[in-house]
Amino acid sequence: MANTAEGDKLDRAGAAGFSATLREYYQLTKPRVVGLIIFTAVVGMFLSTPGMVGLDVLLLGTLGIGLAAASGAAMNQILDSDADRVMKRTRHRPLPTGKVNAMAAMIFACILSMASMLILATWINTLTAVLTFASMVGYAVIYTVFLKRATPQNIVIGGAAGAMPPVLGWTAVTGEVSSDALLLFLIIFCWTPPHFWALALYREKEYASVGIPMLPVTHGRRFTQLYIVCYTLLLAAVSIMPYATQMSGLPYLLGALVLNAYFIGYAVALYRNYSDQLSRKTFFFSIQYLALLFALMLVDHYRVSIYGLIDVLLG
Repeated sequence: MANTAEGDKLDRAGAAGFSATLREYYQLTKPRVVGLIIFTAVVGMFLSTPGMVGLDVLLLGTLGIGLAAASGAAMNQILDSDADRVMKRTRHRPLPTGKVNAMAAMIFACILSMASMLILATWINTLTAVLTFASMVGYAVIYTVFLKRATPQNIVIGGAAGAMPPVLGWTAVTGEVSSDALLLFLIIFCWTPPHFWALALYREKEYASVGIPMLPVTHGRRFTQLYIVCYTLLLAAVSIMPYATQMSGLPYLLGALVLNAYFIGYAVALYRNYSDQLSRKTFFFSIQYLALLFALMLVDHYRVSIYGLIDVLLG
């Protein structure tokens, strides 16, 4: 009986250890970031067609794009591990804590990347596979290794990689890049700077301590606050373009105007009376803004499609 109890105890300990290891590898993929990437990619899929997206394309395309995003996130953590050990925001990640070693993380990232390319090239299309790979390299290598430490405009230039998911979703369904897909790209591209600069404002000392030239570090807080206002206004203009191009209808426009009013309100308040708390609130609202904006597009798209179908059936 004693041996049985001891064996059960060891089994439970082993299961707990395996579960903890899985959680650490899961954290390597930056799941919250990847979740937003997948969501915008899926919206891009549905916006690309007036009907429904095929289940095979939806599942395999989402899986392929998601695996690539997870691989890029893991690569980013590997290449940034030295800085992550210093910064308070990142020191609890799997690599700085030693819960996952760099070689294991690299193997894990490569497996995710190869699986992504295999899925996209075999079951989706070559264009989506090529663009997904380019986006992954753009984020994990060009941005992380070069741009991030070379220029305070790092997040503006590097934002191109992060703005690709809806385009990838679009090409997964259609096999081509259209002007509407590029408009979705432009929205995220304009959203990225105020989103990250709001974070950089209340993490300014951390970025300075590891030599990363984020805009508040190189140009000061006031300059960054002004740039957040400017880019938020630019984003507001770009975000109503789907209505102007007839990609979306009036419900989207009304919702976008409300979301932009809130975002601009946060940006102006941040400029007029800065506080770390307000900067943090602005950062988290920006995430909600993007998710809600794309959700509005999706709802409006199928509202238009349903009305069009009814007209066809009655006409």
